[in-house]
Amino acid sequence: MSSSPPAFVVETFPVGPLQCNCTILGDPATGEAIVVDPGDEVDKVLAALARHNLRCLAVVNTHTHIDHVGANQALRDRTGARVMLHEQDVVLYDNLAVQAEMLGLFPPPPRSPVDEHIHQGDRVKAGGIDLEVLHTPGHTPGSLCFHLPGAAPLLVSGDTLFAGSIGRTDLWGGDFDQEIASIRTRLLALDDKTRVIPGHGPETTIGRERRRNPFLVNL
Repeated sequence: MSSSPPAFVVETFPVGPLQCNCTILGDPATGEAIVVDPGDEVDKVLAALARHNLRCLAVVNTHTHIDHVGANQALRDRTGARVMLHEQDVVLYDNLAVQAEMLGLFPPPPRSPVDEHIHQGDRVKAGGIDLEVLHTPGHTPGSLCFHLPGAAPLLVSGDTLFAGSIGRTDLWGGDFDQEIASIRTRLLALDDKTRVIPGHGPETTIGRERRRNPFLVNL
């Protein structure tokens, strides 16, 4: 676990068969937290919250592929948190069973209700945490990234940007040109020192991806 800024809890761990990165952002001063992409293993998510004495106020999804939303319902039931995502991804969210069949996974649990649709420029707050919502369509029409500004800025990038790569666009609703435009206009506008937590795999920084990512070096 590391902090950004020092007063905040930032913990990321993989969940589920596709090893989606679930991220907890918490303010120990108030005990309030946001959970990003609880894709599976709700007990693991709850244990991490309990370890930091946090209660989840909001569940936010970077997009609605099944590996990122599979535990939405269970976490909402156990914590009372509000589920938030972009409305352009609702069609994917309404078809989790189809997604499961395509990936050879077990049928998903019931789809959690969506409590709030969030869009470019919206804010999601928990204690002193004030997340900026960035709409980054391309991997899916409603793909979002979540930016926490400050002295040690943080970006939770979902499947839009990875260390050394970008999100695939050959799935339902994907658009390569749109994804590149999203990264160029929304993500590369951030400070190079911005820490990036992707939806899968290791962390990186905006500066590292600007310099080394083969999809981005000529942007």
